[in-house]
Amino acid sequence: MIKRTFEIIDHTADVGIIAYGIDVRELFSNAALALFSLITETESIEEKLRRDLEIMSEDRDSLLIEWLNELIYLFDAEHILFSRFDIENLSSNQLKATCYGESFDPLRHKIKTGVKAATYHMLKIDKDSGGYKAQVIFDV
Repeated sequence: MIKRTFEIIDHTADVGIIAYGIDVRELFSNAALALFSLITETESIEEKLRRDLEIMSEDRDSLLIEWLNELIYLFDAEHILFSRFDIENLSSNQLKATCYGESFDPLRHKIKTGVKAATYHMLKIDKDSGGYKAQVIFDV
């Protein structure tokens, strides 16, 4: 069986993802990868820099949105693209991760979608026998 990481879903005027993970750490990592796959071809992102992030929020749903919005902020403010996410610590309201990527290079990175924010609209995190699944809609 092929292990799914994420899929893109269409939504009127926005775009969404469904991320998958064996556990919550993998789910958060795959959601971040899905986010950057909306922005550019993740295969073109080299691991030239690393960034340690710590996010705190009131619950797991909010933590997922805050995590994705922090990554969007880093792309918007510092023009950093990421392609690998090591989630070192994850509780229901705190995340510690090391993200690997590089600065945006217009010669190598083609922007596919301008993502403004992860939203709470239609947000779902589910667990079944196969692991976890999260649906996130982004403002574009």
